[in-house]
Amino acid sequence: MSQQEDLATIQHRLDELTQRVGELERTVDQLSGAGARPPGGPAARKTTDRTELVTIPDDPYNHALWTDSDDEGLGVRDRHAP
Repeated sequence: MSQQEDLATIQHRLDELTQRVGELERTVDQLSGAGARPPGGPAARKTTDRTELVTIPDDPYNHALWTDSDDEGLGVRDRHAP
């Protein structure tokens, strides 16, 4: 194939991709308008153009979460480093 034919084929494929993405966007818009998204999902948290902020408490984590954990590069807590 010549370079011109290759470029024409690529352009044709890009046009097809653009068309299919448009179809997919229209399908998603139709589904979101019909209430097909699950409650509590990402769309439910959006308010107009901005998303809600989630507050993370400053309370210390439960120390039980860190049992049997390794310190990166240091190995297991009860053993010597390599």
